[in-house]
Amino acid sequence: MEKIRVDVSWCNNNFSASFGDNVPGAVVFTADNFSDLQKEAKESLEFHVEGMLADGDDVPQWLRDGDYQFEYNYLDATTLLHAYAPFLSLAAISRASGINQHQLSHYVNGLKQPRPAQRQRIVDGIHKIGRELLAVV
Repeated sequence: MEKIRVDVSWCNNNFSASFGDNVPGAVVFTADNFSDLQKEAKESLEFHVEGMLADGDDVPQWLRDGDYQFEYNYLDATTLLHAYAPFLSLAAISRASGINQHQLSHYVNGLKQPRPAQRQRIVDGIHKIGRELLAVV
């Protein structure tokens, strides 16, 4: 199964995204929330492939067959935090990552950008929360 990278950013209170290099052509799409963006990714790609086939373009077989999955690449910490805001509070991320909640607020509002090590702490904190949720029986 092929992985399609979806580069996601947060801009003007919307998510915007585009597909990675293994999808021929340029496809850009937007949505108000991350759940809608995920649906839009699928619909936009299907529409794009249909158009390419109708135009007689060369389309990889895996793309024609739908043998792919999306891998979301959040281009900055603001986007990452907005994507998971419906599920995780800043307080929960703060406890799991050890990053001050006030500092996380600066990141989510785009006032500051974390250094790479700090961003990794955020990701690790979200993963920690996910592992704890998966352990529930």
